[in-house]
Amino acid sequence: SKLISSTSEMPKVKRSRKKPPEGWELIEPTLEELDQKMREAEVETHEGKRRVEALWPIFKNHHQKSRYVFELFYKRKAISRELYEYCLSEGFADKNLIAKWKKSGYENLCCLRCIQARDTNFGTTCICRVPKTKLDSGKIVECVHCGCRGCSG
Repeated sequence: SKLISSTSEMPKVKRSRKKPPEGWELIEPTLEELDQKMREAEVETHEGKRRVEALWPIFKNHHQKSRYVFELFYKRKAISRELYEYCLSEGFADKNLIAKWKKSGYENLCCLRCIQARDTNFGTTCICRVPKTKLDSGKIVECVHCGCRGCSG
């Protein structure tokens, strides 16, 4: 058996053997770059950070990958439905997060944890979901789940 040294890269995520649809070669470099950023965020040291802060780069990257696929399909109409479905099935984008972005009021949602009432102290949504106009002026808001500074608009 092969030993993995601590300096080696993390293995790539196993994808299905299904052949990618037409147009894949155009978006693959960007998705591979985002995957590499995700791997870097996963192995990044979290010395000097609060426990929750260590996960923020991972949440940010996850959002960025999903938003990239969402924008290509729904906003710019640059990819086919088949390629969009392929990206969802292969885990390049979060279909649940994208489903929320299609609903009114959730167009800029940062992560799904911010709308789950069970994850908050008072059984409501996260502070980053409160519109900036409803907050005290000059108050800096930062979500404990993902580090978002306000995604409600």
